[in-house]
Amino acid sequence: MDLKAESDGIGARNVTRLHHLVARAAAARGDAPALTYRGTTLSYADLERRIDAFAAGLRARGLARGERVVVYLEKRIEAVVAMFAVGAAGGAFVPANPLLRPPQVGHILSDSAARWLITSVDRLGTLAEELAERPSLERLIAVGEADRLPDGVPERLRAGACAWDEVPSDGDGEPLGGIETDMAAILYTSGSTGKPKGVVLSHRNLIAGAESVAEYLENRPSDRILAVLPLSFDAGLSQLTTGFASGAEVVLSEYLLPRDVLRLCAEHRITGITGVPPLWVQLAELEWPREASESVRYFANTGGRLAKSTLERLREIFPGARPYLMYGLTEAFRSTYLDPAEVDRRPDSIGKAIPNVEVLVMREDGTRCEPGEPGELVHRGPLVSLGYWNDPEATARRFRPAPGREDGICAPEPAVWSGDLVVEDEEGFLYFVGRNDEMIKTSGYRVSPTEVEEAVYETGMARDVVAVGLEDPRLGQRIALAVAPSDPERFDDRELIAQLRRRLPAYMVPRDVKVMAALPRSPNGKFDRTAIRGALSEG
Repeated sequence: MDLKAESDGIGARNVTRLHHLVARAAAARGDAPALTYRGTTLSYADLERRIDAFAAGLRARGLARGERVVVYLEKRIEAVVAMFAVGAAGGAFVPANPLLRPPQVGHILSDSAARWLITSVDRLGTLAEELAERPSLERLIAVGEADRLPDGVPERLRAGACAWDEVPSDGDGEPLGGIETDMAAILYTSGSTGKPKGVVLSHRNLIAGAESVAEYLENRPSDRILAVLPLSFDAGLSQLTTGFASGAEVVLSEYLLPRDVLRLCAEHRITGITGVPPLWVQLAELEWPREASESVRYFANTGGRLAKSTLERLREIFPGARPYLMYGLTEAFRSTYLDPAEVDRRPDSIGKAIPNVEVLVMREDGTRCEPGEPGELVHRGPLVSLGYWNDPEATARRFRPAPGREDGICAPEPAVWSGDLVVEDEEGFLYFVGRNDEMIKTSGYRVSPTEVEEAVYETGMARDVVAVGLEDPRLGQRIALAVAPSDPERFDDRELIAQLRRRLPAYMVPRDVKVMAALPRSPNGKFDRTAIRGALSEG
């Protein structure tokens, strides 16, 4: 079914703002389920009405064009309505992962210079100290009873606070002057050093990304997509945008245990799931009942290489599903994917560029790499974001003119220079080598931590593993491993090293192994390499 062709309301050419994705689906199939959380399901018509009413309420309460609104809520219907309504009202939503600690939320509030905060009454109690130190914050919308605000909330916020249910308005819908290149969102992403940076995304970025990903995943109105990743994570937000772009139903999952995912898959007959490697490892260890797995038609991985053993196990669990191995960077939302038809031939590839995107492999001098030559991945196209919020120096370093597009163009098109090293083969397929700032320099060699980690996974002795480089006066850096064993009682680090000696050249064999019950993760579910490096440095 072609959703765009069916729409007799907002047509494809008019989808210029993020909330138009919902409006288009509502015009085509207003009664179809759009969003489910626990026991509540909203149709597309219901979701559109809530977004429009909340947007009008925000404007009536003084939200100005371009103002940032931090949304600090667990994954629930109000969080989705808030984000899309802020964009519809002309503001920019700033989702804060609910797993963040108060100081991290405080950094986001300060750095974004947000005047508005949408959160729950329960979460306000933990934020009181941070709110007192954020004088730019003036307006508070509380999910819950606003007259029960906890002690410690500054008086200036109490005076301007209102409950979620008090916001909706019957005011006008579309703000004046909004266009597709306006700022829609700021996603905060952690780097290897320093505090998180805010990546500024336009409405055009989000819509182009949604339609590109929905195209290659072949999403359709009959799909039921399980949103398990945080909505503050680009891949998590993409579950909403791709779902709404295709008129599918999105099921929000705020899971506590991996088995909760199985339960939701069975209950809602889920057809599509996107996860990160640590989550897939946990899910692969479970016994999936048929009613939980038989409806899944695709599963997708992002946020790091999926170990071959885990991929093989997932293909056993979902025998009728198509596996998608993907690569993305927040600065360009999504970037490459591997066609499922190629997974057997090249399971360690990140594939080729997604539709409407070009990916280049470049040397430091700005020239193209030859096949087989490692270089920096450079992404160009409509998904390239607007840069880093309030950080022109970092923006200038990462967002530079697209290679080969400078001549004759008065305003050169920006491209994202990712900082990721990749190799392109003769057929144009890409292979991830490692982060420029995570490459290990040992004994005069540059070693990809991913290659070492893959060798560890091949032994079958590790459930999770991360390789890092530690300073060494003789080697420059020595390779160290953090390992969560598959079988802790029988794990022997000497046996692991012995097996690695048979798989790797001598200079790539780790010198240190630290056994951990569980590897630290970032709020987005990825391995926290900074915390792991710190733990390994301490011995």
